[in-house]
Parts: sequence; C-alpha cells; structure tokens
Amino acid sequence: MQGLRMTEVSRQQWGEVSGPGPVDLWVLQSSSVRVEVLTLGAIIRSVCCRGRDGQMEDVVLGYDDLEGYVSDKRYLGAVVGRVANRIALGRFVVEGKEYRLDVNNGPNALHGGLRGFNKAIWLATAVEGGVQLSLTSPDGDQGYPGEVQVSVSYTLQGETLTAEYQARATKTTPINLTNHSYFNLAGQGAADIYDHQVSISAPSYLPVDDTSIPTGEIRQVDGTPFDLTKPALIGPRLKELPGLGFDHHFCLSAPGESWRERPTARVCHPASGRALEVSTSQPGVQFYTANFLDGSIIGKGGVRYGKHSSFCLETQNWPDAVNQAFFPNCLLRPDEDYRHVTRFTFTTV
Repeated sequence: MQGLRMTEVSRQQWGEVSGPGPVDLWVLQSSSVRVEVLTLGAIIRSVCCRGRDGQMEDVVLGYDDLEGYVSDKRYLGAVVGRVANRIALGRFVVEGKEYRLDVNNGPNALHGGLRGFNKAIWLATAVEGGVQLSLTSPDGDQGYPGEVQVSVSYTLQGETLTAEYQARATKTTPINLTNHSYFNLAGQGAADIYDHQVSISAPSYLPVDDTSIPTGEIRQVDGTPFDLTKPALIGPRLKELPGLGFDHHFCLSAPGESWRERPTARVCHPASGRALEVSTSQPGVQFYTANFLDGSIIGKGGVRYGKHSSFCLETQNWPDAVNQAFFPNCLLRPDEDYRHVTRFTFTTV
C-alpha cells in the first residue's frame, strides 16, 4: 500500500450549481500523474501525465468552468447510470412489470435518462490515496425501479488510476455503471486521434442496427475492421469502417463467465510516447471515437472539440442487456452487491 500513501489528496470548492449547491474539486497527485475529480457527476475533469520528453499534458477533454459541465450533453468525464449505453425503445420488463424510461437518443434511452448520474452532485469522502463519491438514486428515478445506493471510488497509485463501482438496490433493477472520459494522448487540445494506435483484447463484438442497438448477434472480429487484437492505427482503420466511426461494444468475456479482472485495451500515441492501458472486471468495453463531437463544444483553453478529437473506452456490461436474454445479466437484486473495477494506467513507451 506504499504507493497509495504517497498520493496526495486535496479538496477545494469549485463552484455552485443553483439548487443542488456547491461542487468540489478533488485533486489526486502521485509522483507521475495528477487527477482532478468533480463531485458533479463524479466527473474526471483532468488527467495530467508525462510524455517521453517529460512534458506534462492534460489528456482528458473537459471544460474550464462549472457552467460547461452543467450544460454539457456529451457526458465529458462523467459517471453514467443507472444504466450506461442504450436501452431499446426505453422499455424493459422486470419480474413481470414493464418499465418505461425517457427516450433521449433517437427512439432509445441512453446513459440513464434525461437527468442521469452525470448531473447529480455526489457526496465525497477522502479514502487512502483518493476519494469515494456516493449517491442515493430514489425509487422511480428516471423511471427505474427501486432505490439504489451507489458509490465510485477513484484512487491513484503511481501511474494507475483505479475506479471501483459498488451498488445495492431495494428492488430488482438493471444497473450498468461506467466512466465516459474522452481521451487524447497528444493532449486534450489536439485536433484528432488519427495518429493513435489501439488494441482491444476482444475476440468478438456486437453488430448494431441503425439506432445503435445490438442485433443480438455476437460476431467474431477475425477478418473485419473490428479486429483490434493487434495494434492498429486509428486513422486508417476509421476509413475501413462503415458509418461515422467506432461506437461499438467489444466482448471481453462470455455470458456467465466468472468475475475477474482482465487486460482490456491499450492505446499508444507514438509521437509523444504516452500510452494508456485499461483493465476491467466488466464483461465488455464500448470503444467510441467521438463521432458526435462537431466543433460546437468549446472546451478547456477555448479549444473546439471536433469529430474524432478523442476516444472513450467505456468498460461496462453489454448494451441493452436487460432486453437480450443471451447477454450477461445486468439485473441487481436486493440481496446482491454490484461491484466492478476498472484501472487506467498512464505510461510512456
């Protein structure tokens, strides 16, 4: 535990949201990485890490002020829930009862609804090497059944930022928590990620319909542009894809496989020498190449964030699992604990 003790943790007030009240900024500082976390949305506001030349850069997209995050519609840096990703037609049945959610992404429900966990102010307490943020989601929140007690702890040890998610529910409810940070390893102000290399340790992915809902097929990546088992340069690979870019779910484990942490993905920016390695206990990861950023968002330092300016590696359960019998279980029952871990390691090559 030596590394955790060598992480400095501090807190300051960052602003105030009318209604919910003050928002704090927590800073986790190790010998090599500095992370900023907001109590609004349990947002990762920045991650500063060194390149090969020793130069520190902030590699996470975000805003200079609180107002940016309050009005943000792209989930920059936020924890999304109660259910990350899409639920087809915003409907599901649990224990014989149909639940209807707000539809906020074409015909579907996305990332927890109109006021998901990303817009809540979380309660923060210091823990060894980091901060734990907790939230009570009331019964009926955004249409979901049962009260859910949720926590996410961010701890920094050397080069590794760990996010640990936990939840308990009073009624059976679907749950799927992830962090929606957008990364650019050249620095958050760089124009695109075409010069990044990505590999994802997934033998299969989920094809989607034209509203981005999985069709139910689990398709092998072999011989397709989705084969990222060996490092691929993102720019050329995007040209091989149909559609706008990657916004696809990669399957890390099969339904029913036991809980364990697995190496998930590695992204490298050869020019700066920065690399990000991700591991998770989750059964999948959504790889997203910021296809819907269009230059209208003005981010940190006045930078306009455009299409393909960044990537997300959203570790999570498979999308729409509540409506797909053969996908990994996403239901949390009252006598169960939900727990998942994701680690982000920032290194140089």
